Amino acid sequence: MKIPILDLKTQYAILKTEINEAIARVLESGAFIMGPDVQLFEQEVATYLGVKHAIGVNSGTDALVIGLRALGISEGDEVITTPFSFVATAESISNVGAKPIFADIEPDTFNIDAKKIETKITSNTKAIMPVHLYGQPAAMAKILEIAVKHNLKVIEDCAQAFGAKYYGPSLNTCNSKSFSSFYGKAVGTIGNVGAYSFFPSKNLGAYGDGGLVVTNDDVVAEQARMLRVHGALKKYQNEVLGYNSRLDTIQAAILRTKLKYVDKWNQARHQIAQAYNQELEGIPGVITPQVTRGNVFNQYTIRVLDGQRDALKKTLAQQGIDSMIYYSTPQDQLPIYQGQHSKCEISHQYASEVLSLPIWPELTPKVVKKISAEIKLFKQASFCYT
Repeated sequence: MKIPILDLKTQYAILKTEINEAIARVLESGAFIMGPDVQLFEQEVATYLGVKHAIGVNSGTDALVIGLRALGISEGDEVITTPFSFVATAESISNVGAKPIFADIEPDTFNIDAKKIETKITSNTKAIMPVHLYGQPAAMAKILEIAVKHNLKVIEDCAQAFGAKYYGPSLNTCNSKSFSSFYGKAVGTIGNVGAYSFFPSKNLGAYGDGGLVVTNDDVVAEQARMLRVHGALKKYQNEVLGYNSRLDTIQAAILRTKLKYVDKWNQARHQIAQAYNQELEGIPGVITPQVTRGNVFNQYTIRVLDGQRDALKKTLAQQGIDSMIYYSTPQDQLPIYQGQHSKCEISHQYASEVLSLPIWPELTPKVVKKISAEIKLFKQASFCYT
């Protein structure tokens, strides 16, 4: 039996009638660009996230670029971020003329290590961009404390974390009790700006590209709305150089349909991660991820030690089990940045160890057991061989 890394067909089969009705509604309306479903989705998703403004855009990458520009980040500025993420994170910083500065990750969460951020701050630093990688919220309490101390903006990269909520653990490390006010809040609503992706593989995925900028700041929201439509708030009255970055109406209609189910799906992902952890517990050389409150597991990612990651990936493939490596090269060592930054050692190590296993809300316990059994067999065989 073939086990993909992600099965989108099963979800569509369940929602087929609702999805088809939503698409037909848009087709029959003829309002394909910035139609009513875009505004309705923005209202509904803002309510869901508990944020004042939600601005639909063309992609998660555009959400980061527009979010940075709306915050005033530009040429000569520095933005501190993690090396362990998809290139869109650093690329967005570079594309607004700023410079990405990389702080290494925490060993346990794969996210930026807040304790290392302050060592990277210079007179040019204007913002921090944490990434809630794999659906695990970053240490936002400590990050916000640093940002306030140094008068920095915070833009959250939530591309893999729609629906994730922040519950710590870093609240106890903060000096100010005021940071407890965002305990339990949705990621993306804690900093100045949140940026989401609706790429089909995300927890809330469209059937094409899509993204979202969220903020509680009226001025930032106005800037983001202007930037997404060629820098104009009024048609043909372009005030700044902007982009053609509108959320497609059909995608908005699909997202409206799926938004109703995202909490249920995220809960299922959390339960699947717990099942994986139970099945893989105690296997030598396999480190399972933390299953913490608020983590929505866009990916379920293990670490495979002793240089065996690639061999395990190959063995799983031979058994018809897909897996993925997110990410084989940290951003700071990609060709476009290579030689400009010293290696972040933990990220560099983990790039050779991480392996993401199949996960989607409808994944059955039987399949989890099969995948886990193949990993056990691989480790047993490699142990006997050595």
